Amino acid sequence: MRRSGRGRTFKPVKVGEEYDVRILAVGSQGDGIAKIKGLVIFVPDTNVGDQVRIRITRVGRRFAVAEKV
Repeated sequence: MRRSGRGRTFKPVKVGEEYDVRILAVGSQGDGIAKIKGLVIFVPDTNVGDQVRIRITRVGRRFAVAEKV
């Protein structure tokens, strides 16, 4: 018997949405890291402490990717 909805989790962001975030850290590949409602957001070309407006470009299971607007 299959369980419907198994593995599905609520995502606090959607592709195309825009947010104002503060970069909290820099990841191992150099992307800035922000969080929105607990979800990690990777933002290229940012530094720790930057306050930036972002647009979500991809949403994965455990993280999202955004671009600066």
